[in-house]
Amino acid sequence: MSTHLSRPSYAAVLRVPHARRAFTAALTARLSYGTVALAVLLSVSRGTGSWAVSGTVLSLFGATTVFLMPLRASLIDRHGPRRALLPMSALYGALLSVLAALTWRPGAPAAPIAVSAALAGACAPPLGPVMRALWSELVADADLLRRAYSLDGVAEELLYVSGPALVGVLAGFAPPAAGILLSAVLNVAGTCAFVSSPVLPAPRPARRRERPAAVRGLLPPVAVALGVGLALSSVELLVMAFATERSYDPALVPWVLGALSAGSALGGLANGAVRWRTAARVRLGRFAAALGVVLALAGLVCDLWTLTAVMALAGAFIAPALTTAYLLADETAAEGSRTRAGAWVNTGVNAGSSAGALAAGLLIGRLPLSVCFALAGATALAAAAAAAVRPRGAGGRPHGSPRRREAAGEPPAA
Repeated sequence: MSTHLSRPSYAAVLRVPHARRAFTAALTARLSYGTVALAVLLSVSRGTGSWAVSGTVLSLFGATTVFLMPLRASLIDRHGPRRALLPMSALYGALLSVLAALTWRPGAPAAPIAVSAALAGACAPPLGPVMRALWSELVADADLLRRAYSLDGVAEELLYVSGPALVGVLAGFAPPAAGILLSAVLNVAGTCAFVSSPVLPAPRPARRRERPAAVRGLLPPVAVALGVGLALSSVELLVMAFATERSYDPALVPWVLGALSAGSALGGLANGAVRWRTAARVRLGRFAAALGVVLALAGLVCDLWTLTAVMALAGAFIAPALTTAYLLADETAAEGSRTRAGAWVNTGVNAGSSAGALAAGLLIGRLPLSVCFALAGATALAAAAAAAVRPRGAGGRPHGSPRRREAAGEPPAA
């Protein structure tokens, strides 16, 4: 694999005209997704007095958010972000406000809470895929686009770390439902600022049905996103089980998971700083395979400190794998469907996270932890193998513009 450090810098990404304004607004709105899960969990459990109801409501919210995301993204591709995002955000904010009102005091009825949460998730605007599609519009240079995607991925990860902390601070002096209101305000305010950006693309003309090759081309990035999501959500439970089995203080577990996040952030920044000479498809498989090997080896360590170091190393492959998956999806997608292509990758990550937590919960206690870690690594290795299989019919002329193919690390078509 031949690489060398390239310019321009990450600062150059934010110097692209209007990029800083649009990115800041999008991050403000996306912070809502970092705060809302914990806020819903705490407020519903307080309002109903039942953790079971709270977990069910959060699952409904997550399911409609994740599995309807490609549909919402297709509406944005068809009607343009300026027309589609505002109604979605307004409905999302209004339904979250209803949910906050229902759970503000104890004694809330479970059925209306579940319905309002499910409907809110169905309306959640897919700001991550929209912002990544916008980066492809704003940035013409292939190296700079890789940096933009890496910066976006690292920033998104930090939002999911800082969001729960923000809810925790708010819960110290306000009812838990205030966190739901905060999530609504962040999303609506950030979306309003985002759609006011002058660089948002206009609605696309009606597109013809996507070619089968374009659809098949999405399979590798979606498969890797699914595998990474499966592995990571299971690892969170496995680290807790490791600490419990060896009688470590449970308060140390967040530090181990923090090392995973820190490694991911550093790996994402390093990935964007390197000018790769191998194709995105090849890098995608290698990052997923490396993640799988490291996670499998994690089951062989004997103490929490070594596990912390191994988690940091595993994290170094997470952001590069996901960033490359988004880049490859963008490169593969037909013009006018790039938001939906990114949304499918996002759906893969989140669907994998849900399934991985469920699978790990069923396996822990029934199998040795070393075997559970090996199985978590095997999911990432299986995703790497899926990425290596070239879809049938994908051998013709590459999809997308020359600049987008170069962004994914592939030579332009002759």
